[in-house]
Amino acid sequence: MDISFIIINWNTCRLLINCLRSIQNTVTGYQYDIFVVDNGSIDGSADEVRKQFGSQINLIKNTENRGFARANNQALRIAKSTYIVLLNSDTVLKNGALRALIEFLDHTPSAAMVGPRLIDTDGTLQNSYDNFPELLTELLNKSLLRALFPAKYSGKKAVRSDPFEVDSLIGACIAIRHTAIEQVGLLDEDYFFFLEETDWCFRMRTAGWKIFHNPRVEVIHLQGQSKQRSPADAWIEYYRSLYKFFRKNRSSLSYLTLRIFRMVKLIINLALNFIGLCLTMGTKRKYIDKTGIYAYILCWHFMLCPDSWGLKKSH
Repeated sequence: MDISFIIINWNTCRLLINCLRSIQNTVTGYQYDIFVVDNGSIDGSADEVRKQFGSQINLIKNTENRGFARANNQALRIAKSTYIVLLNSDTVLKNGALRALIEFLDHTPSAAMVGPRLIDTDGTLQNSYDNFPELLTELLNKSLLRALFPAKYSGKKAVRSDPFEVDSLIGACIAIRHTAIEQVGLLDEDYFFFLEETDWCFRMRTAGWKIFHNPRVEVIHLQGQSKQRSPADAWIEYYRSLYKFFRKNRSSLSYLTLRIFRMVKLIINLALNFIGLCLTMGTKRKYIDKTGIYAYILCWHFMLCPDSWGLKKSH
């Protein structure tokens, strides 16, 4: 096979079917197979895939939500294609997008990965790449860093037309060279959700590979489908992953500084939103929601960050 597509699904049946159709409708000229790893969905996703696609799809059914890294690794251990494409179930490929990504890898042997420009259905730009987390990015406002140091901290508003090297890619759509995976290894399963691809990119770059963003290629991404279902648990999962990234890849001092700073920032945000809640006499939904979320995350910290909290629990 030239390409193996890997899609992780959790209760996004309609989106998943649309994603699979977009592969069939837009990818031509390549031999490819598709792996769908269903993380214990209860919305009939797996049955619908079997009904509509039959043996065209390599379906792996999990009885529980194993998270992004473990589920992808299940398929990565089987896939033998020259290139691997990780797709979120809430993405839709546009005509020519896949070919452009693969041709870029064909002509750029130093590249381990390349990702497209992610857009909303109305064409609005999304964040498609990011810098590796460090104390500056976590202690300061990212918009400020992008204004002061645009060359190092470029964002989605940066006007660039040619492919360029980045630290890491957003995992909604990434094309990866299989030989790079063989050298660096699979996704780190210590991460359940968030920053798995960031850690992977970090390891790829440490091994000497390059990561690229190609703004000439666009893929539609209906972002945040899983996160929207349980925002408080999603935030806990993000904090857990962020702490893991620092513990694995940064100094002990940086890790300790991050933990202290995040706690202080949470307390300040909780206080400000509680004041807003009181001043509006509980009539503003945003203050109600944010106060609850910040209180929940702080409670998780005060409970010493138990593994039983987060998206594992909510799924």
